[in-house]
Amino acid sequence: MSPPISRVPHGQSPLRTVQVLGGGNAGSWGHPLDDVLGGMHVRSLAEGLVARGVRVTVCAPAAADRVYGFTDTGAAHVHVPGSSDPVSVAALRTVCADADLVHAHGLHASFRAALALSGRRTPLVVTWHDHAQAEGPRAHLLRVLERRAAKSATVVLGTTSDLVDRARSRGARDARLAAIAVPRPRSGYIHPERPPSKVRAELGATERPLLLAVGSLDRHRGHELLLDAAHAWRRADPTPLTVIAGEGPLRPGLQKRIEDEELPVRLLGRRDDVGELLAAADLALLPGSREARSVLAQEALHARVPLVAVRTGGIPELVGDAAELVPPRDPEAFAAAVLRLLGDPARRQELRERGARQAAGWPTEDDTIAQVLSVYDELTQPGQA
Repeated sequence: MSPPISRVPHGQSPLRTVQVLGGGNAGSWGHPLDDVLGGMHVRSLAEGLVARGVRVTVCAPAAADRVYGFTDTGAAHVHVPGSSDPVSVAALRTVCADADLVHAHGLHASFRAALALSGRRTPLVVTWHDHAQAEGPRAHLLRVLERRAAKSATVVLGTTSDLVDRARSRGARDARLAAIAVPRPRSGYIHPERPPSKVRAELGATERPLLLAVGSLDRHRGHELLLDAAHAWRRADPTPLTVIAGEGPLRPGLQKRIEDEELPVRLLGRRDDVGELLAAADLALLPGSREARSVLAQEALHARVPLVAVRTGGIPELVGDAAELVPPRDPEAFAAAVLRLLGDPARRQELRERGARQAAGWPTEDDTIAQVLSVYDELTQPGQA
């Protein structure tokens, strides 16, 4: 970020904000690229707001502060369980009592904030980071949650155009496209003591292509499709090694398939060195995503690693022509795209260059802070909220 300028005039009290995070869409705390765009965003937002003289209190499970270090930014952190039970909502209501504005991140946090602010005139901003999904009876409950959150919000910020449209369809009074930046690693992607060659050697990919996928091992991530596609590149010479960083409930079933079908795939579990894995990879793979703005896709383009991804959700809007996009639920097309890229160095270089240009056009952290502050100012001016 560029050096901030304090926004608080002499003698005037600073704006008091509460950032609400955590809930059913929070995913797995503790993995930097696993359903945690909301946490990364709040960490970046807290740092930028505090630096500009805004008072920030983050309400989130204690585990979230351990992962993201909200208090390291100068923000206050209050442990509030990520649930909608009366005790948790009451605790959130108490924290929000003196706030000038409340900003909730994610659907469940938005719903809980709406409950906590019921009967109050405190402006509520909500940011929807991803596409909540449900089937059967839970799909109806999901629509109810979305309608309550959208109608209760003063402003809804959606990270993609389709999320903005979704908020409007659920009754949002004011829905806007959010400028969301993913903070780049301050130390870059290559660790001086673990260059890509050493990482590849550790994984057993010194003389074969290395393919990287990242994400929790659940049914929305497309890992079954990835294993289906691996059948095709199992016959390539040399055979690519696919590694998947992440943990989740599908691990036993995926591992059994890998062993029974003798697939060239390794499950790495949770990793804290995803940036180094990415720097060592020949291709990044995104066979499915619940995120509207996939963190892996953004990290891959920043790191100049060619990306193969399914054409779903906000991915086309995010990457433009800087990735190989294939239809969802089509392992043959996914495998063909991977093999085509591995055999075409010129195309891989073209995607690296396009990726760098695409990433350069994404919002910066300063852009994000500027937009949020503009919304806050608009809603806290006399007569607005």
